[in-house]
Amino acid sequence: MSHAFELLADYERRSLEHTPGTPEQIDASGLWRGVGYRIGQRRLASMFGEVLEIITLPHLTPVPGAQSWMLGVANIRGTLLPVVDLRMYLEAERTVLHETQRALVVRQPGGNVAVIIDELLGQRHFTDEQRCEPGDLAAGRYADYVKQAYDLGGVQYGVFNMAMLTRDVDFRQAALA
Repeated sequence: MSHAFELLADYERRSLEHTPGTPEQIDASGLWRGVGYRIGQRRLASMFGEVLEIITLPHLTPVPGAQSWMLGVANIRGTLLPVVDLRMYLEAERTVLHETQRALVVRQPGGNVAVIIDELLGQRHFTDEQRCEPGDLAAGRYADYVKQAYDLGGVQYGVFNMAMLTRDVDFRQAALA
């Protein structure tokens, strides 16, 4: 019995000795943090402040007369959100939907929107020393949204600006012309 108590006391002691990073270390100058994800072959990241939440693929209700990249609307906790296939919008190639699919809920003027991604890669942290030119990550339609990139152990991540996307006139016009 005393062995279990001693073990718990040791856990408590080590826990109290552990000092988490200070705010200065967490928000260190030159440190960029965001949500990493994949669209097609591109690895991208968006700022935490641009992504409100990450959700599983909700049940969709199609919207007649909408662009092909507009998958429909979904009821997310009582709020109807438009759901967009981001790969279809950017590359004119449909995302293969599956039950483990994720969507990023992004704030846009007039309400939020959910954008479907191919794969969620989790939190990513980059430093100024890892900054590089976006190169092919900014090719095609991505050029409007990817202005910088980071190299993380030989893998490049383009910084995708969701705020620019949601202000884009083409993106906001989901109805067929």
